[in-house]
Amino acid sequence: MKKAFTLLELIFVIVVIGIVAAVFIPRIKTSDLEEAAIQLVSHIRYTQHLALSDDVYNAKDEHYYRRRWQIKFSKVQGSEYKWAYAIFHDRNADGNPNASETAINPADRTKKLTGGYSGTIEYEEKEATRKLNLGYAYGVKDIDFENCNINNNDGKKRIFFDYLGRPFTNSPKLLTTPFEKNDQSYLLDNTCKIILCKVDDCVDALENEKVTITIQRETGYTEIIW
Repeated sequence: MKKAFTLLELIFVIVVIGIVAAVFIPRIKTSDLEEAAIQLVSHIRYTQHLALSDDVYNAKDEHYYRRRWQIKFSKVQGSEYKWAYAIFHDRNADGNPNASETAINPADRTKKLTGGYSGTIEYEEKEATRKLNLGYAYGVKDIDFENCNINNNDGKKRIFFDYLGRPFTNSPKLLTTPFEKNDQSYLLDNTCKIILCKVDDCVDALENEKVTITIQRETGYTEIIW
């Protein structure tokens, strides 16, 4: 004779599963800050991919290497004074994104990869991808850059990549050579840390109020430090 579960036993198993789910699911749920970091890592990697797949060499343009793909962080009027970022190809080598230079959102091709930038695609415009506004979407109040050769007092910060996928900081328009660092624009020589914080100043952030993303020198490998 085959053994079978009684109705009481089935109810008991369902109750146990419910208790286990109630205890453990909240613990594995990601926070807004973690979701922001996951999104940002994906977009930094995408920026590097665009740089690797887009050969900007032009024998007729001696400064071709200034026209790089980059991810620019800013807290300006166009982003409603919230921390946001934009991914763009600086074809004009002026350091600022315009609508034609801003990358198309591959998940929604009616939108551009910007969370709002003054004078181009602003946060309220329909082309903006509002999740790239980290302040509104995830409550990020400050972004700190450590070992990145970036002035943390500046309201605009950026990472860009050359055709080898190597990470640089500051602006490619300052480059004087396609290969080496100079006094104004830096090829990363340390592990750059981008710290997203839930407080107005990352210096005051507790461990549960911040998350750290690292970008490795030379390779540009990007990951979250959990």
